[in-house]
Amino acid sequence: MLDRVRSCVQGLPQLREEDAWVGVRWRVGSDTVAHVFGGEDQLFRITFRGEPDEVAAFEHLGAPYFRAGWGGNVIGLLLDESTDWTELHELLTDSYCLQAPQHLVEAVDRPA
Repeated sequence: MLDRVRSCVQGLPQLREEDAWVGVRWRVGSDTVAHVFGGEDQLFRITFRGEPDEVAAFEHLGAPYFRAGWGGNVIGLLLDESTDWTELHELLTDSYCLQAPQHLVEAVDRPA
C-alpha cells in the first residue's frame, strides 16, 4: 500500500515522507498532506486534506470514506483492493495544493 501511495505523491515539490506517531506521513513544510496508518482491525487507512464542502460530501458517501476525528478539513479513506488509485492520486494532489505555499502549487502538474 505504501508503494502505491508513494507513486501518487511522487514528484510533488518539496514533499517529504517521514515516520509519524503511527504509520507514515507526507509533509510540505510543517503541514501534513497525507497520513497512512493501520488500525486495530489490521486495515490500512489514509487521511488527507480537502475543501470543507468536499469533506462533507465524502463523509456522506460513507465507506470507504470516513471523517477523521481531528481537524476540520480532513478526509479519510480505507485502503484496500478496491481503492481507485487514480482518484486517490487526484485527491492527494488536491491535498498538497491546499497545504503547500502558492509558489510550490504553481509548479504542480495536476492530474487530468
